[in-house]
Amino acid sequence: MSGTTASGSERTAGVARLSDGGANRWTVLIVLCVSLLFVALDTTILYVAVPSVTEDLRPGPVELLWIVDVYPLIAASLLILFGTLGDRVGRRRVLLLGYGLFGLASALAALAPNPQILMVARALLGIGGAMIMPATLSILRQVFPDRRERAVAIGVWSAVAAVGAAVGPVLGGFLVENFWWGSVFLINIPMMTVMLLVGRWLLPESRGERNGPWDVTGAVVASLGVLGIVLGVKRIGSGEAVIGPTTLLPIILGTALLIVFVRRQRRRAHPLIDMRLFARPAFGTSVGCIVLAMLALVGLQLIAVQYLQLVLGLSPLQTGLRMLPLVFSAMAAGLTGSKMLHALGPRVMVSLGFVLTAAAVLTLTAMSDHDQPWLLSGGFVLLGFGFQSTLFGAYESMLSEAPAEQSGGAAAIGETSYQLGAGIGVALLGSVMNAAYAPGLAQVAGVPARASEAAAHSLGEAYKVAAGLSGAARDVLREAARDAFVRGLHTTLVSSAVLLLIGAAIALRLPRRAAESTERAEGEAAAGESTARATGPGSGEPASASSGSRP
Repeated sequence: MSGTTASGSERTAGVARLSDGGANRWTVLIVLCVSLLFVALDTTILYVAVPSVTEDLRPGPVELLWIVDVYPLIAASLLILFGTLGDRVGRRRVLLLGYGLFGLASALAALAPNPQILMVARALLGIGGAMIMPATLSILRQVFPDRRERAVAIGVWSAVAAVGAAVGPVLGGFLVENFWWGSVFLINIPMMTVMLLVGRWLLPESRGERNGPWDVTGAVVASLGVLGIVLGVKRIGSGEAVIGPTTLLPIILGTALLIVFVRRQRRRAHPLIDMRLFARPAFGTSVGCIVLAMLALVGLQLIAVQYLQLVLGLSPLQTGLRMLPLVFSAMAAGLTGSKMLHALGPRVMVSLGFVLTAAAVLTLTAMSDHDQPWLLSGGFVLLGFGFQSTLFGAYESMLSEAPAEQSGGAAAIGETSYQLGAGIGVALLGSVMNAAYAPGLAQVAGVPARASEAAAHSLGEAYKVAAGLSGAARDVLREAARDAFVRGLHTTLVSSAVLLLIGAAIALRLPRRAAESTERAEGEAAAGESTARATGPGSGEPASASSGSRP
């Protein structure tokens, strides 16, 4: 698909200036990464503030669930809408609007007087985040046309995303312990103000094709489809029955809407997302690898946090600090990812990343109810490096495979895959954990049957039940619950390792060399343009009239 001469010049003018300027594009990368950092932080920063929010605003159980979940839920469902809108109206424009909305919503959340206002503010944060996330990746794709430089940039970008999500509980714990819960949102305001001013001055505008109407109906259908699936999966992850009106029904409706969306895009002359991209092994396989990596590890990360806090008795801040080896190793993998990709190629890099992560997960099965800091630190280092290597190779292959004019849609697909994998992982591994944990509390000697039944719901619930029992029964129930949780954790770790090894096998469909998919895409583009010149109404025009927007 190619645009007109005018639109091609408009798309490439700002990017060409950056490419000629040398250092400016790296400054653009810094701006994009800083804005992504704060969006990623908000995914996890509220977790440690939940007790303070509960004490101050007194939300009900359902309200509290929505306060936590509405941000990732809204963000995931709107990624495709705003990613493709940026391709049409300008990625810089959408990004700047996202900065402004994110800052205003943060102020509203920090000063929320009741749970309802906080829920609305979190929903607005989700909208702002959905505008920012795909725009950062698609602008990066435009600013770095050279694949080797782009690989370095994607490595930095992906490392920042990992750091933001992992550091969220650390920063949140520090702010809540020293200030009040609203400070976890207040820190966004000055940074988004700076990003808005700097971005307006520095970031280049870029867009894709404009030779057809934007498919508003298709964008809405895609958003509702993703919303239904993520909503159903999150309800399963929160402990509701798999077969039920609030779980299975949204998933079925969401899946049906996404099928409608795919069929609609295949029929349109100017689709939001060219579905032929999924027929290319590098693109479809990369998307699958992102989903599997997130599915295997995000739910496991939440369980690990529970282990550190409830089994080892660490505070939220201490828990966050224990996770720092994972953060630093993920950063190292991102920063060295370009050299690894060039040396190993996408196939070997992503497959080895999966295998290394699986090995790290299996190493962590040696964890017990006693603190073993060296084992945890070593396991987290391997885990962070392997996981980030996998994500880096998958994102780089996916983005390089997509045409430059569709980079916003491609980025949105990658981010949506990330969110879907995370949501499904929480539900799936959470279910495995619960199935392995509950039998250990079926019958506990010296503990009433009703107390054992209640304690089987979760380790946190077991501690609450134990607090209401007499001395001997209390100690017995707490010990039994800890042992059951550790056994369940081991089962969950093995399940995660199996998923990771499946991912390693799937990654074998990726190209051997980083250049293979780019060369193929450029060959297809050249062949398409030659055919258009030979058969189209403008076949007598010179070759420079065509929009060669691919790097």
